Amino acid sequence: MTSARETDQRLVERVQKGDKRAFDLLVKKYQHKIIALIGRYVNDPHEQQDVAQEAFIKAYRALGNFRAESAFYTWMYRIAINTAKNHLVSRSRRPPGTDVDVEDAENFSLVASMRDNDSPESNLMRDELEERIFATIDLLPDDLKTAISLREFEGLSYDEIAEVMQCPVGTVRSRIFRAREAIDKAIAPLLDPNSVAK
Repeated sequence: MTSARETDQRLVERVQKGDKRAFDLLVKKYQHKIIALIGRYVNDPHEQQDVAQEAFIKAYRALGNFRAESAFYTWMYRIAINTAKNHLVSRSRRPPGTDVDVEDAENFSLVASMRDNDSPESNLMRDELEERIFATIDLLPDDLKTAISLREFEGLSYDEIAEVMQCPVGTVRSRIFRAREAIDKAIAPLLDPNSVAK
């Protein structure tokens, strides 16, 4: 069976030979993931579309230099993250933190498990947890924010994140550990049974 990476590589080779339709297939395959990734940095849906389009244009122009040392999508993720950051810098803004789709939070098992217990109290607790988690992620340094987002929201492996972030796997593990530590520390007061009575 052909792996996704091999399929992507064949499409890349077709694009490099001048087949623009092959690039359309890559865009269709990854556009939703890229837009979701950009959404971790850019809040406005219209801007997300613009930044995604810009990222794909940059990728198309740079594809002649793509040497398949990494998978296409990890290379594409790197371009998308850099394009999103550049977009924010050009607008003199920092990434928003609290106004994030509820679906994103489902990747945090704690929040997801609370969805099964659908009482007004659990709904309030879940909303507070989501807000605290995303506010905490927003305050993280860029390297920690990117690592935890790629792991928790995009589902990338540690190796894939290392490729995207161009750093050793050990560094990725450290960044994710530090991000999770910050999140745990931020939500601990909400989970402390003694604080509920206050």
